[in-house]
Amino acid sequence: MNALNKERPVENAMGTERMAKLIIKTGIPLMLSLLINSLYNFVDSVFVSRVSEEALTALSLAAPVQILVSALGFGNAVGLNAVISKALGEKRDDKVRKAADASIFIALCSWLLIVLLCLFFVRSYFRWQSGGNADIERYGIAYLSVCMMFSFGQMGQWVFDRFVIASGRSNLFLFTLSAASITNLILDPIFIFGYFGIPRLETLGAAIATVIGQITGMAAGIVINRRWNKEIPFGFTLRPDGESISSILKVGIPSTLVQVLTSFVSVALNSILLGFSSTAVALYGICGRIQGIVTVGTHGINNGLIPIMAYNYGAGNHGRMKDAIRWTLVYSTLLYMLFFVVLEAAPSAVLRIFDASESMMSMGIPALRILAAAYLFSIPNMVFASALQGLSMGTRSMYLTMSRQALLPVALAMLVQKFGNLTLIWTCFILAEVICMPLALWLWRKSFREVTGAPA
Repeated sequence: MNALNKERPVENAMGTERMAKLIIKTGIPLMLSLLINSLYNFVDSVFVSRVSEEALTALSLAAPVQILVSALGFGNAVGLNAVISKALGEKRDDKVRKAADASIFIALCSWLLIVLLCLFFVRSYFRWQSGGNADIERYGIAYLSVCMMFSFGQMGQWVFDRFVIASGRSNLFLFTLSAASITNLILDPIFIFGYFGIPRLETLGAAIATVIGQITGMAAGIVINRRWNKEIPFGFTLRPDGESISSILKVGIPSTLVQVLTSFVSVALNSILLGFSSTAVALYGICGRIQGIVTVGTHGINNGLIPIMAYNYGAGNHGRMKDAIRWTLVYSTLLYMLFFVVLEAAPSAVLRIFDASESMMSMGIPALRILAAAYLFSIPNMVFASALQGLSMGTRSMYLTMSRQALLPVALAMLVQKFGNLTLIWTCFILAEVICMPLALWLWRKSFREVTGAPA
């Protein structure tokens, strides 16, 4: 009997563990990882704000292009996460290996595309967006060029982090992100302000610190997966499996397109805000950095939902899929409420972290309060979008996310900009989330019924 027990395969926790515990167990490492990842841009902005407001504005203008860069890695990560988790649920080891190899190949292609974009478009972009301010242009080109040219670390980190997430070992990649963020945190002031004999490099220094951190994280991810994540073997090939490439891209491309569109939306909003002042542009960038920190709980839980949904979809555990949705909604809301209270009660204290001028403070206090409400209303929409990704319904998830993050905010902002009231611009983000709630619920119910034959 004991011999039989030893031979019996260990069940993956994705299909057996109590859902209330599994959501937290999977989500907390992801929250911490997202927090660490968000600290890249947050820390850069905090230090760069001490250089000048022009330097801070340059980072805000660089943010849409950084979203575009991240979109390629993020789409690959979402696709491989869903494909590998589903293959694990189906007990298909051959599909796991092929998908892992294919994702590494996609990461390499993504980096080469980013390098080409850098060489041909970065200088033109900043000449267009800087409004004729030579300092903003200079700071922006220096920062973004390095971040893009050496983005192979970021692309690789997306892949190796998702390997451990897909296999239910989310805690492992905390080591990779910790290595990356600590490296960045230590190097940022050294390169930005010039310590230990290194010249003062300002925004160029921030970029150098960032890419060194990302490369460190990628290297740590390779070591950790080789040593402790044997469930997902991987290698490098220039002839990846075509079916695996197709499966990853089927789920990942919609997510990439959403991020790409979000990038263009940010460019459009920056153009609208520049009509108010360059300070408004800098403020929008700061709000984006703050959002990355205060929504880590919500995004962590939602990212953890994707492999849980994919695994149980592959295993046919439909009841667990509905439980996962319910617990994700509960935890996402509870984890955000503390930040919501802080942003509503003490927005000025948050803005002081970025050495905000009086002009920025007067604009920023109402902006943070309004956007805090928008983040709260976004929670159901994000949960259903993640659930759709877990069902391999990437296109439907894309429709929902594009509507709430891109199409509606820009359309509404263009309508209200003629009134010359900056507060109305921020309110557009709340309206977009509220309008999309019925769409989110309808898409989820329709998709669940199609894949299970049962009502959601």
